[in-house]
Amino acid sequence: MKKIVLCLALSSVILLSGCNLINKSEGIVKVNDTVITQQDFDQAFDKSVDKSFLKTFGGSKNFMKDEKNPIYNIFKDKVTNELIVKALLDEEIAKRNITATQEDIQAELKTIIDKVGSKEELNKILKQRDISNQQFTEDLKTQIKIKKLVNSIEKINISDKDAEKYYNAHKAEFTHGEQVRASHILISANTIELIQQIKEKNPEINPTDLNKKVDEKIAEQKAKAEAILAEVKQNPDNFEKIAQKKSDDKASGERGGELGFFPKEAMVPEFSKAAFAMKPNTVSETLVKSPYGFHIIKVTDRMEAGTTPFVKVKDEIKFYLETQKQIEVLKNLTDGLMKNAKIEYLNEDFNPKKNLKIKTEPAKEQVKK
Repeated sequence: MKKIVLCLALSSVILLSGCNLINKSEGIVKVNDTVITQQDFDQAFDKSVDKSFLKTFGGSKNFMKDEKNPIYNIFKDKVTNELIVKALLDEEIAKRNITATQEDIQAELKTIIDKVGSKEELNKILKQRDISNQQFTEDLKTQIKIKKLVNSIEKINISDKDAEKYYNAHKAEFTHGEQVRASHILISANTIELIQQIKEKNPEINPTDLNKKVDEKIAEQKAKAEAILAEVKQNPDNFEKIAQKKSDDKASGERGGELGFFPKEAMVPEFSKAAFAMKPNTVSETLVKSPYGFHIIKVTDRMEAGTTPFVKVKDEIKFYLETQKQIEVLKNLTDGLMKNAKIEYLNEDFNPKKNLKIKTEPAKEQVKK
């Protein structure tokens, strides 16, 4: 949530890049005894923009932070309200002496790693979302404290019966087409990535030489994949160990190449076509080429189209229902805290009533006419 600065009499160039003349420690909203500063807002604003659809257009770096921009005002009100709610929840957490211990953090971290598959996969996700390890740890602490806060208000216990009731009422959600369970070993040969790597090392390279080097690298990777395929064919039982040591897909490699069950549309066409043509407990006879590189595929199981049995989705449903209940408890708490809170807008630009007044004034003028 970051910079939302209106510097009157300055150029639009400065407006777009942000104005450094604003005092970042200046309070903008006071919630009971907590003061939300301009810096708090700036950081939260950029974070919110970067998590939205606007990320595609350059996110907070390219966003015009100007009150004449209607999207800006929508984000401004949203972020201000979120900061007020956060202040109220932080205050309630402190009142109840709720903390997040190191043991709590490690337990929560293990749960997340188990869900995504591996620590490396988690790091990959964080990198893709531009979240630092420090920020992730802080978010974990907040999540833990919020869970403890909810549990201090109402003990949530979702039974198997609750889950089964949901399952029976939402059968359509659990129907699926044909699926296969497969593992793979990937030897990467992504043309776009290869071009970038080569150009980074030699920015002045001409197109002819560039194409030649890309072709050479692809041929080199293919030869490497052929050698690994021969190794797998010689001893198919070692597929998992070979995947762990040699696959360029490190996330699945840690699991012996395991990808789990998936429908045809979940994978690139080249991969799906090969995998769905194979029988269980077989390895692809030849390399499978996709935009990612060369795959050696092992199919271990098949699932015909149908409905996933309750027993296989029970835990998933229970987690979903528990989360929904936590959200409900938290909303009721927040509504009560907001109703009784003393909220003072130290900077009227952040008062949502001001924007509401601006929006309604033109309509009044028209009525007068």
